[in-house]
Amino acid sequence: MKKLRVLIIDDERMARQEVKRLLIPYPDMELIGEAKNADEAAMQITDKHPDLLFLDIQMPERSGFELLESLNEVPEVIFTTAFDEYAVKAFEVNALDYLMKPIREERFALAIEKVRQKLAQQTSDPQIFVKDRQQFHFIKWSKVHLIESMDNYARLYFEEKNVFLKSSLNQLEEKLDASIFFRINRSQIINLQFIQSIQIVPNGRLQINLKTGEVLEVSDRQSVKLRSMGRI
Repeated sequence: MKKLRVLIIDDERMARQEVKRLLIPYPDMELIGEAKNADEAAMQITDKHPDLLFLDIQMPERSGFELLESLNEVPEVIFTTAFDEYAVKAFEVNALDYLMKPIREERFALAIEKVRQKLAQQTSDPQIFVKDRQQFHFIKWSKVHLIESMDNYARLYFEEKNVFLKSSLNQLEEKLDASIFFRINRSQIINLQFIQSIQIVPNGRLQINLKTGEVLEVSDRQSVKLRSMGRI
């Protein structure tokens, strides 16, 4: 049985102890650490690569939401909270689950089962967490078909939605998988898996038609690069 690596993040020691106690009957859940704030958690997530976070939403200095926004890749998350308003937000962002404090054992068991089912079906598919205005989103990179530069922000297009991410296109290009994402010009990156067709337009450049309906023009320099990749 593959063990799932678990990290507990909560500013209250007793709350962390309670989650640890609840994890005891589940040998497939391996506790790899705990953190009392977002800064500690960020370091442990980078170093230890957990599969699952038990994450308190309201913490001093930086909230659980702000922690997730700062990560390049986000593990699966079960939010823990004592506040109904945050529980509602957790539902809105499609978190794996949320648990209201004090946590009931039967409710914890249901959350663990949901974790097992989801992670058993999942292939490696990195995701990020984005707060855009008052909306929160977990976004799988495989679902993003187009990224556009908007000054110091990037606009991500996915599943008929779009959100703003506080990152430049240059920063994103360095992080993204180059075998999947390709920068077609100064202001746009596409997911190569969404290409419907490529054609040459009268000025000699390449034009890309995405499966989602967008028609995009490739710069001269990137047209050469795309041809060298054997795409046309």
